Amino acid sequence: MPKNYKADNYNKNFVDQNMMGPNSMVILEELLGNIKLQREIKVLDLGCGKALSSVFLATEFGVQVFAVDLWINATKNYQRLQQVHAEDLVIPLHADAHQLPFADGYFDAVVSIDAYQYFGCDDKYYDEHLKPLLKKDALVAISIPGMKYELHKNVPDEMKPFWPDKALITWHGVNWWKEMFEGKLRDLEVKEMTCFDRAWGDWLSTDDPYAIMDRKMMAADHGRYMNLVSITGKSI
Repeated sequence: MPKNYKADNYNKNFVDQNMMGPNSMVILEELLGNIKLQREIKVLDLGCGKALSSVFLATEFGVQVFAVDLWINATKNYQRLQQVHAEDLVIPLHADAHQLPFADGYFDAVVSIDAYQYFGCDDKYYDEHLKPLLKKDALVAISIPGMKYELHKNVPDEMKPFWPDKALITWHGVNWWKEMFEGKLRDLEVKEMTCFDRAWGDWLSTDDPYAIMDRKMMAADHGRYMNLVSITGKSI
């Protein structure tokens, strides 16, 4: 029987219009499946896109969300939040992940869905730019697109048209990310996620031009190479 996701409780048109990749609400539900967030804690949603993940965090957990993105206008995100009456719990900001405008030790948790790979593949990023903003034992919960195997030196011919070098730099497997975060987080858990088909299927069913282009990539992959990787732990 197909799993029932909380994402299905949200207005489908709103969700479809504001996805920028695999459904972040579905991903976030699995990412935080066994994690309890106390109401009103401060959560950094890093690389929030059009704030779908921020809406989910605020609505499902009642936390105070700081929705940060470099590519998406903060005013437009505020207007989206108003549409679903989440503006009192989510503060939208436009900022670079390398220049985050927050006090040290400010956040109880950081969440990042389909974004961390763009700025966090550098081994120094977490220690220099993110860790200072987190309280001790703050939750770190990250999901990124990845690979089942490290294929960088042997890219399958059928995938070469869809995997430019710039993208391959950011895609890695579970073991690569585990090595990246070992020693940085307590209770570290890095694993392949099970919601891959559902999250990608939601995205591919939209009429977004990028989703339409991604359909050929996913057909070529046919479940063989790509995955979603989850990283959870607590700041030290």
